[in-house]
Amino acid sequence: MIIARIDDAERYYALHPLLKLLFDYVREHDLLHAPAGRIELQGDDLCINVNDTALVSREEQKLEVHRRYIDVHFPLSSAEDYGWRHLTTLNESDAPFDEVNDYALYTAPADKWFTLQPGEFCIVFPEDAHAPVVAPAPGIKSIRKLVAKVKI
Repeated sequence: MIIARIDDAERYYALHPLLKLLFDYVREHDLLHAPAGRIELQGDDLCINVNDTALVSREEQKLEVHRRYIDVHFPLSSAEDYGWRHLTTLNESDAPFDEVNDYALYTAPADKWFTLQPGEFCIVFPEDAHAPVVAPAPGIKSIRKLVAKVKI
């Protein structure tokens, strides 16, 4: 997992050929005020989901993993907490891996927690079990955020 500021995104372009296109798009568009939904930048190889979603507590959120996509998370309207745990430390998932939707969920707790602020992002690889959309404080109930899907 990588945690960084959007201002430093160029450092990570070499990790995947579509990351430059993604970060250029995020910088050049006002996605805080864009309609919610999916934006396809390069078909299924690169898309952005603009989400307005409720935040939950650490105890409520499950860890998730993906196999075919790298996630890039961008909080827009407020801070957001994330849990993390390495995939190899997890036992069996709650249900078999969903190949169609590219995810599995785990009820095991996260090992580490961090907070992202607007202007920051995290890159989540297949080995990174992650628990997004967690409220960083009791008064924060929802968030506008981006989740980019970058096909491996």
